Amino acid sequence: MNLLAETPKKRIDSIDILRGVVMALMAIDHTRDFYTSLSYAPTDLTHASTTLFLTRFITHYCASAFVFLAGTGAFLSLNRGKTKVQASNFLLSRGLWLIILEFTLIRWGWGGGQLLQVIWAIGVSMMILGLLVYLPLRVVGALGLILIFGHNLFDSVNIAAMSTSEKTLWTFLHVQGIVHILGQDIFVLYPLIPWVGVMSAGYVFGKLFTIDTARRKRMLIGLGALSLVLFIVIRYFNIYGDPNIWTYQGNIHRTVLSFINVTKYPPSLDYLLITLGPCMLFLAFIEGRGNRFTDIFVVFGRVPLFYYILHLYVIHLSAIVLGHFIDLPKSLLPGPGPAGLSLGWVYVIWLSIVTILYFPCRWFMKYKHEHRQWWLSYV
Repeated sequence: MNLLAETPKKRIDSIDILRGVVMALMAIDHTRDFYTSLSYAPTDLTHASTTLFLTRFITHYCASAFVFLAGTGAFLSLNRGKTKVQASNFLLSRGLWLIILEFTLIRWGWGGGQLLQVIWAIGVSMMILGLLVYLPLRVVGALGLILIFGHNLFDSVNIAAMSTSEKTLWTFLHVQGIVHILGQDIFVLYPLIPWVGVMSAGYVFGKLFTIDTARRKRMLIGLGALSLVLFIVIRYFNIYGDPNIWTYQGNIHRTVLSFINVTKYPPSLDYLLITLGPCMLFLAFIEGRGNRFTDIFVVFGRVPLFYYILHLYVIHLSAIVLGHFIDLPKSLLPGPGPAGLSLGWVYVIWLSIVTILYFPCRWFMKYKHEHRQWWLSYV
């Protein structure tokens, strides 16, 4: 999704389709957030049904694809005429803008609360990438891979032994939790490591879209397959790659769920392998296969930030309106309260909302295509 780079002169449909697909999937989980209330995590196999687990699991692809393709978009933007100074300045200013949005429009869309979520992670990662673009491509790629493959070495760090300032810094970097800054409690939902590495890897990945189609497809299939093989091997041994081990659940299909039940906060190596691998395979499959159905996702993929902000407000507003007629949760936080709607109804409302969003997104996509105001690069 290009939550980060301005619309290039010539877009790559396969990237926009993938971005659009994961954005549509993202809305499932956010609809569930507003319309249901759970006292347990939707991936907690001691409580969650298979359907609920898979509903949450498919949305795991969203954040990793968002951040990864943000880096890819940055590379393609530079490759299409920007100088490194121009690209760096844009990434620095765009990243800062995303952080501002996280604390304002996005916070209000959720209904308040101080949360640092995916847009914050993209914003900071983009600003860091704005500095890294001056380095050779192979150095940026090596840094990305080191963070992706090596960050789980820090899982055993004892945060309890740290000073207050050290805990605050480490929470921003690698541990989901609450930090106290300027008299406010802020919940860091998305620690930065290894998201910086994911964006850096996505930046180098953009190089594939400068080579011929046949070779690119072979490399996409190879990289995607390698990621999945590495996931299976690393995950099987339960030694490294994810702080939560998988266990036998009494039957095959629930054991498979335990096997793929990977950690998102922060994203483990296993999480990134099982999400980014299929994304690469999808890019190889979808290239040159565009049709009227995939054109729907192209629309979402070309105005991702517009879609992201709008979908929060549409979901939230719909929950407020329907809340006058049905018993909906009073809070987004887990805990006792009205159960809300069934998962089946969540899917019905999600499809309705995504359908509604298509029309303003299509209008804005056309507006961006026909106009060249500077501010459009930031929306």
